[in-house]
Amino acid sequence: MIPFEDLLWVVFYAALAAFAVAAVALAVLHALRGRSVATQLVVVGAATVLATISGILVISFMMLLNDHDRSVVLAVVTSAGLVAMAVSVLLGRRLVAANRTLVEAVRADRFRPPPARLPAELAELSRELEAAYDRLAAAHEREQALEASRRELVAWVSHDLRTPLAGLRAMAEALEDEVVADEETTRRYHGRIRVEVERLTEMVDDLFELSRIHAGALRLTRERVGLADLVAEAVAGAEALARAKGVRLRGDVREGLPVQVDAGELGRALRNLVVNAIRHTPGDGAVEITGEVRGGEARVTVADACGGIPEGDLPRVFDVAFRGEAARTPGGGAGLGLAIARGIVEAHAGEIGVANTGPGCRFEVRLPC
Repeated sequence: MIPFEDLLWVVFYAALAAFAVAAVALAVLHALRGRSVATQLVVVGAATVLATISGILVISFMMLLNDHDRSVVLAVVTSAGLVAMAVSVLLGRRLVAANRTLVEAVRADRFRPPPARLPAELAELSRELEAAYDRLAAAHEREQALEASRRELVAWVSHDLRTPLAGLRAMAEALEDEVVADEETTRRYHGRIRVEVERLTEMVDDLFELSRIHAGALRLTRERVGLADLVAEAVAGAEALARAKGVRLRGDVREGLPVQVDAGELGRALRNLVVNAIRHTPGDGAVEITGEVRGGEARVTVADACGGIPEGDLPRVFDVAFRGEAARTPGGGAGLGLAIARGIVEAHAGEIGVANTGPGCRFEVRLPC
């Protein structure tokens, strides 16, 4: 039986020797921090064996073991150490192989999780890489869609601005050269110039609004507004256009609870929807805007009689400058109105959609109350 005092000294000196070995091992690991995991595992295994052997040597020097016992213990520890080293090498090689498999999967054109079974940490990393790749692919698709929209918008602007500008130039030159002299024609030219200038102003305003939306610079000033007031303003703003075209325009709010929105921006979005519906509804048709609060959401629908939208065009109706079939697609005329409406609604954390129904189509705006 070892006296308690001697046992304390054994623990002290064995711990001191183990700390010394650990310090050396840590220094070696620091120097090899850029090397393979297999190499570092060998160092860890060697440190474990050396720490055990140093403790045995300490006990021997304290004369607590005879030569025979020391030889037996050292032989056993050395054998166990060799086995531990072999296991460390095998584990390291397995980790290196799994890492190489994962690297090859990452270098592929389309990342797919390796079919081989990976260690838990590398398997989790593989799942995160797959999720990151999916996000990058989605971002790339959005970037391509935005680039296509930008090219389409540039083509649209160059065409639709050139036409009124050419007319303005022709009328201005006619007035300047006094080709038009009679008062009635001159007054008609002036009126036409005013109409074209207002049209160009609206187009420039739409472009500016769209650029703010795409740049994330749209700042909302939210306030509590009655749903009935928003619908009434949208109807009032488009009433003259509907009357001029002979379209019946009706507004109805089934429940007038207030919503927390930017009244100016959301009103613009609703006016865009109503104006597009009127422009593509025949003279004997009707446009109805309805508001209600249901399921914790404020819903505003705009139903028209445009004849419907081709199913293939429905997903693109809200794209910038999308026209589709001008005779049937409510977004085909302006090309920016629906894109602006979607940007404003999404800035309010809402959703906007369209579906064919009845004699035409129905746009629905859903906002959280």
